[in-house]
Amino acid sequence: MAEQGEGKPMAKTESHDPDFPEAFLQFMRGGWREDALEVTARPEVPNYAKRRAALSDAFPGETLIIPTGREKVRANDTDYPFRPGSDYVYLTGDSDPDGVLVMRPSGSGHDAVIYTHDRNSKDTDAFFRDRNGELWVGRRHTLSERSSELGIETAPYFLLGTALADCAPSRTRVLRGLDANVDRTILAYDPDPSVRRDRALAGVIAELKLVKDEWEIAQLQEAIDATVRGFEDVARVLPAGRPVKERLLEGVFGLRARHDGNDVGYGSIVGAGAHATILHWVRNTGLTKPGELLLMDMGVEARSFYTADVTRTIPVNGTFTPLQRQVYDIVHASQQAGMDAIKPGVRFKEIHQTCMRVLAEGLKDLGLLPVSVEEAMSEQSTVYRRWTLHGFGHMLGIDVHDCSAARKENYREGSLQEGYVLTVEPGLYFQPEDDLVPEELRGIGIRIEDDVLVTADGCRNLSVGLPRTSQDVETWLATQREAGPRLPE
Repeated sequence: MAEQGEGKPMAKTESHDPDFPEAFLQFMRGGWREDALEVTARPEVPNYAKRRAALSDAFPGETLIIPTGREKVRANDTDYPFRPGSDYVYLTGDSDPDGVLVMRPSGSGHDAVIYTHDRNSKDTDAFFRDRNGELWVGRRHTLSERSSELGIETAPYFLLGTALADCAPSRTRVLRGLDANVDRTILAYDPDPSVRRDRALAGVIAELKLVKDEWEIAQLQEAIDATVRGFEDVARVLPAGRPVKERLLEGVFGLRARHDGNDVGYGSIVGAGAHATILHWVRNTGLTKPGELLLMDMGVEARSFYTADVTRTIPVNGTFTPLQRQVYDIVHASQQAGMDAIKPGVRFKEIHQTCMRVLAEGLKDLGLLPVSVEEAMSEQSTVYRRWTLHGFGHMLGIDVHDCSAARKENYREGSLQEGYVLTVEPGLYFQPEDDLVPEELRGIGIRIEDDVLVTADGCRNLSVGLPRTSQDVETWLATQREAGPRLPE
């Protein structure tokens, strides 16, 4: 960031900036009206305060430091679009870069302060010369305005170093790796930091995220509903009888994501034909082909940063072949069995085993398993995984793979609770170079993924707006094509 020293002209802030004459600088410094902003507290402010209170209870008497992260350079003078750190935004709702939440012990709890940048107002040359000046990026909130909006005290970012220097190393926990300034300052007074202590902070935040409140569920539903519309948009432009680029379909969905939400929640996977067997196919450089399948794993991220994660596999020409349908129906049966098993108290691993057993039985019916289903399912074998590759699903929320820092006994080796939101996404993948499967199966990849909420007596499919059975997929695709392309409203 450029700074203006006393009596010195301000340094250029971009590689293409000219050297301005003093007459121009003087002309730019005056004649600007200051318009006030009307800022009110967001309705979800109590939710953030409740989360901070729960975090405070977990670490009495300790200072907690949670940065959001900094903008990252894409190329020269351009940055990647900023996405706030998930833990930070979960606790504050603040989406601007460089913010640092500091929670200091106070009485029986903690005082919370966000250290962040004040606006580059019209009182300084930064208004028109700094890359973050308001002439370039628009009106920013003052510290007071941000405090009113978020319901939390704010302080100037330049005071952060002083605040951190007062922290007792043995009573401080930090989320590291997000803000280099924070990491350097912490290391200056704590050269031998406790990784275990810091991991515990990340773990507690992750476990707080496991149970979603009503507001979070509403945000997820908003993201999922937009995702349903995005899949419909793609289906409406997908030709049945000629090739089309995967990237066209990716772009159509991306338009919906940017219009109805913040962006896509992760890199969209649009896998035509054999690309569907590549789990993280995000290059999307292929072409659809009539007679083949198209796997699309895509999700809209809401403006609150909660994201959907949905996968559908459809026949490009509108109708599954008998073999494609057989494989698809195996995957659907696996997914349905997993959903039927979900309820509070059921272990995460049990859902996985339920889904995988149906897939293993299907593989046996296809003549692929070299052993019995029972032997394949044993921990000493699991040979079925050659064609299933991944687990049944994961937690979903403000991250597409939410709660990943939670202790295994409370997640992968734990039991489901009411209020959890997770994906159910079994799949079968037959690689084009796999000599252990018949030629007619090679290059077929099928995954069906939905986002479900664990309820008191089972689960609710939040992405029920998209069809799941092979027959319903065919009917839905025909209906969308008949409706024709549309622009988001």
